[in-house]
Amino acid sequence: MGRSFLAVAVFSGFLNLLMLVPAFYMLQVYDRVVMSHSISTLIALSAIAAILFVFMGGFDWIRNTLLLRASHRISQRLGSRVFAITFRKYLSSNSVAEAGQPLQDLSGLRQFLANPAVGALFDAPWVPLYLLVMFLMHPALGWFALCALILLVILSMLNEWSSRRVQKEANVNGMRAAGYNQACLRNAEAIVAMGMTDTITSRWQAHVDRAAYSQYVSGRRGNVFAALTKSLRFALQSGILGLGAYLVIQQDLTPALMIGGSLLLGRALAPVDQLIGAWRLFFNAREQFTRLSNALHDFPIDDKRMTLPTLAGAVEAQRVIVHAHSSGNPIIKAVSFTLKPGESAALIGPSGAGKSTLVKAMLGLIPLSSGEVRLDGASISQLHEHDRQYLGYLPQDVELFDGTVAQNISRFQDVNEESIYRAAQLVGLHRFILNLPDGYNTQIGHGGCMLSGGQRQLIGLARAVFGEPKFIVLDEPDASLDDSGEKTLIGALQKLKDASVTVLIISHKNLILKAVDSVLVMNSGAITLGGPRDQVLARLNGTRNSSATPPKAVSPQEA
Repeated sequence: MGRSFLAVAVFSGFLNLLMLVPAFYMLQVYDRVVMSHSISTLIALSAIAAILFVFMGGFDWIRNTLLLRASHRISQRLGSRVFAITFRKYLSSNSVAEAGQPLQDLSGLRQFLANPAVGALFDAPWVPLYLLVMFLMHPALGWFALCALILLVILSMLNEWSSRRVQKEANVNGMRAAGYNQACLRNAEAIVAMGMTDTITSRWQAHVDRAAYSQYVSGRRGNVFAALTKSLRFALQSGILGLGAYLVIQQDLTPALMIGGSLLLGRALAPVDQLIGAWRLFFNAREQFTRLSNALHDFPIDDKRMTLPTLAGAVEAQRVIVHAHSSGNPIIKAVSFTLKPGESAALIGPSGAGKSTLVKAMLGLIPLSSGEVRLDGASISQLHEHDRQYLGYLPQDVELFDGTVAQNISRFQDVNEESIYRAAQLVGLHRFILNLPDGYNTQIGHGGCMLSGGQRQLIGLARAVFGEPKFIVLDEPDASLDDSGEKTLIGALQKLKDASVTVLIISHKNLILKAVDSVLVMNSGAITLGGPRDQVLARLNGTRNSSATPPKAVSPQEA
């Protein structure tokens, strides 16, 4: 990128030098052609000017092409990284609008670099050259141009100062409106089914109105300064002609220099005038650059993550503590337990106990306040992207991607079909998929909209067990399954156990407890009981059937 901008600066230099051609051509025509009545001189001067104008057009074309290429290159170099940042940003903020902001900022910067107004930034450093030429013509012309330039710069600064806060408010309100719209679309079925359209629309309109009003105030102030700048520029152009005419009368200046001075003043003020006219574009680009730089700094590329050999599946949680975003109180309180390779465990407890939060923290989806989760002795949060193929995860809300059944099962990897078939057969989906219109190549639509909830859950389960995972987390895998689906799930768990895959399951149903080796009971963010399945269930049943105090928490070794 640095070389591209350096090349743009070089060609801008040549372009601005050639911008002097019209003024010098006029001077030569007045001084040499008009006075001497020489047609040959006029032809020669015109030919030279025409050649220089061709070069000027070529340099301008090259500069704009370089800026377009820089716009394309910044998208190529940062696109994948920024897209990856959106996932990490969403996991840390849980806000779709905030997570998607880096991609919007990158798109905004790309469009900004492709805008012709960017050329004014590279023309502005050459303004002193025009001032110098005007001083050489006559000091009075130079001082007039300098004062005019200072006046326009002051107007530009006042413009930004008066509109900075309200423009930021407009951007923030716009992002909130977009985020609210996305949240509403995700819940469109519930909104329409329960007659909430009018009330939700009015709330969305309130967000839009706030954003529109901020933009209106910002635009109104910007229009005032734009009108002042335009009027002032015309006045200055006329003023320098008047000053030149006075100097001609005083015989301190020639008529050619009078006209040339007017042309040079227009050229000197043009970059400043363009910057003022496009101040909102530059303001937004600066904000986008700042936000994008902060995102790249906050989520750097971590090349130090370890790549591991084949894993066995031993899982150890060591005093895991997780705090909520808006609260100082921990929602996961010093949770510790171990799972041996091939062991299956059920994590049970009342709603709101923190079960889903715990498993997300264990998979590195939520930052830990303290503690650590290790897989075969290596911190899961430090696993390389390649090693996450050894992890499987079925979230509580299963989301599939627009694509084929095979692509969703294979995690969109380019793999042989046999591995996809094995994953589908393991969860009992193979025959069902073959009965689809195009089999494994059936398009399932965005989010899996062509499938039922239970079918989406089973395909999500096939995705979780795809490949050779050594640790699988299933968050309520039986939530959308009927009796047949539950039996299929239990059969899949037995096959995973036979393959020595470590499995942690969250469930509220008793049937699935028959397929696990151990049970962990969670309440209020802490493990209150844990151990072999039959012992834990016996203690739980004994507690329910008596008025005795609840069982004490089991130590990590017992769990």
